[in-house]
Amino acid sequence: MLVVAKNISKKFMGTKVLDNVSLTINGGDRIAMMGPNGAGKTTLVRAILGFYHIDSGEISVNGFDPVKKRVDVLKNISFIPQLPPPVKLSIEELLMYVERSSGVSKEKIFEESSKMDLDLKSHIKKPFFKLSGGMKQKLLIAIALSKKSSLLIFDEPTANLDPKGREKFYELLTEIDTECSTLFITHRLDEIEGLVNRKIYMDLGKVTEDEKI
Repeated sequence: MLVVAKNISKKFMGTKVLDNVSLTINGGDRIAMMGPNGAGKTTLVRAILGFYHIDSGEISVNGFDPVKKRVDVLKNISFIPQLPPPVKLSIEELLMYVERSSGVSKEKIFEESSKMDLDLKSHIKKPFFKLSGGMKQKLLIAIALSKKSSLLIFDEPTANLDPKGREKFYELLTEIDTECSTLFITHRLDEIEGLVNRKIYMDLGKVTEDEKI
């Protein structure tokens, strides 16, 4: 099992955002995670990634504690946030950083970017934060798909993409290794229905539905 979460809870400012949540993610799981805003979806993902300490319960990712062994955990996970981070590096500097920290070649990122109709070379000297929302998202997707990961996590990955960009993105997802697991936080089940085999619904910090589809 890639991810095992047992009875995890988390409060922010006295409000319980995760309420005794348990779930597992296995190799080859393709999950659509849905629910209203504030249901706890992003908090759960950030706990899995080790960004948040949980108040109670246990999480392991590939056998590691995501807080204590965060570097080991993140080696095998690619994460696309809903809002691109305010990175001030140029595209060139960002690619160099990714290459050195993750072992992903710049050539592979250029290749994945071009599949999404993003010409990186013509923007190579631009600061990342000056790219349009759609271009930022395409670049983050290209980096995620270039990395050899056992788990891909996408938080509303198509939010900043136009219809053609969404179509290209979903085409790329059909090429992912079948052993790789994917987790989509999404409000667009109709768009990814053919790409998932499991549906998880969250509400008020709880998993209210978890079924194979």
